[in-house]
Amino acid sequence: MVNLPAQTVIELPEYEQVTLPRTTLSDEVALWLYNEHGQRIRIEWPSPLNQYQWRLTSQGWVGFIPVSPDLLLALRPKVPMRSLFGMLEYAYQLNFAVLPGLIDCATLEEFYDRLAHLLAKRILARQRQGLYRAYVPRAEPLAYVRGRLDVPRMIRRPWDTSLDCQFEEHTADVEDNQILAWTLRCIAQSGLCTERSLPAIRKAWRGMAGAISLVPVTAAACVRRSYNRLNHDYQTSHGLCRFFLENSGPTHADGEHTMFPFLVDMAQLYEKFVAAWLATPARLPAHVNLRAQERVHYGQDAAAHFRIDLALYDLAAGVPLCVLDTKYKTPVAPAPEDVSQVVTYAHAKGCTEAILVYPQPLVQPLDATIGQIHVRSLTFALDRDLEEAGGEFLRALKLTSGQPGGLSLPTKAES
Repeated sequence: MVNLPAQTVIELPEYEQVTLPRTTLSDEVALWLYNEHGQRIRIEWPSPLNQYQWRLTSQGWVGFIPVSPDLLLALRPKVPMRSLFGMLEYAYQLNFAVLPGLIDCATLEEFYDRLAHLLAKRILARQRQGLYRAYVPRAEPLAYVRGRLDVPRMIRRPWDTSLDCQFEEHTADVEDNQILAWTLRCIAQSGLCTERSLPAIRKAWRGMAGAISLVPVTAAACVRRSYNRLNHDYQTSHGLCRFFLENSGPTHADGEHTMFPFLVDMAQLYEKFVAAWLATPARLPAHVNLRAQERVHYGQDAAAHFRIDLALYDLAAGVPLCVLDTKYKTPVAPAPEDVSQVVTYAHAKGCTEAILVYPQPLVQPLDATIGQIHVRSLTFALDRDLEEAGGEFLRALKLTSGQPGGLSLPTKAES
């Protein structure tokens, strides 16, 4: 079991209200929480209506918010840890089979610590081998000729005796390594790592310092990158970096302390997981194509658009078969606004099948026809083995309302 640094840890289970004494938080800290994390935590100020106590409720986020060096908010998941790890593995393509020791973690703290340790060890191994280097174009005035001269610029500045040279430099200070360096910095400042992982993280950081520029990067820099035989091993490391960067929030500074929150948006993770699970080879028949986050424009303004979580297309006919909208919540029945949303998506795509996907079965599931659109609620459960739950989801995912091509989606075994 991992022990966090000596702090007061306040546990906030997902969607459960936690009551705290008035002295737990100052108004200044509570205001900072409201401004920085109001969408993640609902905060009710002390008043006569709540016996002058704080009331905090986690709004579907999992992770940690360092409030001060002495206080940490731990946002706990309602799904089993094994399911959370499975979702992260699919969503971030982490491949836990080659990252041993993670699936046995009992807590999210332990998972974070071990994952950070594994990333540091991968970086250390690459440093021993030699960091990836590439040729980077440079232009600067020199006292000697290097590469080719920028003659037009030199003619415009006849009083300058330096030589304007354009050349390529073989350097390790490239984005591949800058991603690693920035991620190590974020991890080291998270306040979540233990003495088990910190020595390796510090050693990896020292191996980067001086040679690699500390350039802020985002998770977007870790995807759709090109790899070759010289840097192919960076792909897994960048996948780990993406996980840390995408779920690290803005810093909270207190004196000399700067800490990065680590927060996972469970609704977004659920959406990514379902998309990645369906996109795994052999899940769907070969003539069905899955598209995620498809943008649909409306009106005259080019910026006016909405995104459809998932859409299935018949490749042969070139038409959409159905739209799916994931909902990380468990209401008694689908909310009218959610039904309206997915029906709008189906109408926009010109298909007649619309599906709402929930992590648990609903007390009042939906199966109805609105105009020409057949709208249903289905379950991709998170409270048991994900492969088993996915198989049940696929068996329920059948198009029966006369779509072009007459497709009925088989299970993995049938395909």
